[in-house]
Amino acid sequence: MPFYSEERIALFIDGSNLYAAARALGFDIDYKRLLSEFASQGRLVRAFYYTALIEDQEYSPIRPLVDWLDYNGYTMVTKPTKEFTDSAGRRKYKGNMDIELAIDMMELAGHIDHAVLFSGDGDFRRLVESIQRQGVRVSVVSTVKSQPPMIADELRRQADFFIELKDMEKKVGRAVSQKSDREFEDYPGEFDPYEDAEEIA
Repeated sequence: MPFYSEERIALFIDGSNLYAAARALGFDIDYKRLLSEFASQGRLVRAFYYTALIEDQEYSPIRPLVDWLDYNGYTMVTKPTKEFTDSAGRRKYKGNMDIELAIDMMELAGHIDHAVLFSGDGDFRRLVESIQRQGVRVSVVSTVKSQPPMIADELRRQADFFIELKDMEKKVGRAVSQKSDREFEDYPGEFDPYEDAEEIA
């Protein structure tokens, strides 16, 4: 990976985007291993995880994951989804976290040397450019090996480094698991965190 041992590193994880990319590649993310992997590359200052939550449901499908991450080294940034009805009359949910991620990255830029963005969203190209002008190197983690590719070409071109998620599978991945009713013990691996959230983007 393109890191120096003395670098101050921060991770900015677009939760639904990373989840979709990993699923498209046929594996799940092991967040404990992911944190350890980047902590071993330099001085990990902060690991932000961004996701919207469906607040009015009795059980939120991603709540176990959010709670686990919150207790295990991640800084959680959440907000309620907005519900709407599409043209076919179906209930949908929308929860865009782009603004929250952009603000946090800009505020932290003066305290880090390397920002790692887990997203393929082309809307972040301008943010990456702004952070780079402040002297921060930016790596983007996504994939071009899915069909279709999950990263926008303009974001990949803007980044200092592109890290292919598929190449990280052996270090941070786990097999795609079936949903289970077991209690979440050490790690909530056997469930689909975004299964019931029809459209969180």
